[in-house]
Amino acid sequence: MKTFIFTCGDINGVGPEIVVKTLNKIAKSSRKKILFICPENIFKQEVRRIRPSFKYEITNSSEIDPSIPVSVVNFNSAEQVIGKPTRNSGLLSYDSIKIAYNISTKISEAAIITAPISKTAWSMANINYPGHTELFAELYKAKNYAMFFLSKKMNAALLTIHTPLKEVSTQITSELLKNKFQLILETLNQDFMINTPRIAVLGLNPHAGENGLIGKEEKNIVIPFLKGFTKNKYFYGPFPSDGFFGTKQFLNYDVVVGMYHDQILNPFKLLNFNTGVNFTAGLSIVRTSPDHGTAFEIAGKGIADESSMLQAFKYAERILNNRLSNAKNIGK
Repeated sequence: MKTFIFTCGDINGVGPEIVVKTLNKIAKSSRKKILFICPENIFKQEVRRIRPSFKYEITNSSEIDPSIPVSVVNFNSAEQVIGKPTRNSGLLSYDSIKIAYNISTKISEAAIITAPISKTAWSMANINYPGHTELFAELYKAKNYAMFFLSKKMNAALLTIHTPLKEVSTQITSELLKNKFQLILETLNQDFMINTPRIAVLGLNPHAGENGLIGKEEKNIVIPFLKGFTKNKYFYGPFPSDGFFGTKQFLNYDVVVGMYHDQILNPFKLLNFNTGVNFTAGLSIVRTSPDHGTAFEIAGKGIADESSMLQAFKYAERILNNRLSNAKNIGK
């Protein structure tokens, strides 16, 4: 049976709320098992606000009943301060991920869907990771990984992740391009069943460098690499990002590769703020999350939109099914 593990995220934000709302829509099928890693008092508070339409148990991870659709894995005692990041909320969100990881290592068909965390709360708790992506890469010992963003309107990937803008250019090397482009191809093939993809590459500089007049990374690194890359027939560009998005060229490609965080996230969130999904490529586990933050400003009001969390589950299910299908085909 496929198992989908949800983490609570920052308990002072909308994470627990959007998970419960999502479970109301997906937990009726008997063909899957859902675990929700969440302190008992936080879960009970949410289901008082949002009446659950699913059967559940509250238990410890060692006592999960596979016949009950949802098992709420209780851990720690949660002190909630709605709408604010705290040291405690940072620790709890981190612990929920570690518990999800430990459970996933004992299950052959599993995916993890993470609710939003607060990087400020993690810093207050002395948790030294820029975000989920880097933590999952370390937990699953992934040396080559990438942040993907998924939606019906546009799919995208990043070459650098949570990198300060002044440091991005120093990270754009032939070695980075080789590793990330190979990973992007493998991900499209194995996780999305796209064997002959069209992949757009954005330039780093304004006008994609204007042939070296406005920055030389494209002329000296990106273009020479693409010419020599054995699988360059799948890649197009580098494109000036303003014109690329302004003329909606992204509609012609399976994935758009950006050089840095905001180059992709700005247009992606403009198109998909309530439906976009974050996916970590390169892990042995399927991991997705909604493409938004903790929304502290509306936490505790019961008005959070769960659409992105719901899509995160749907993509996790799709990717997991594709991986299992590929594994069966290899075994034939």
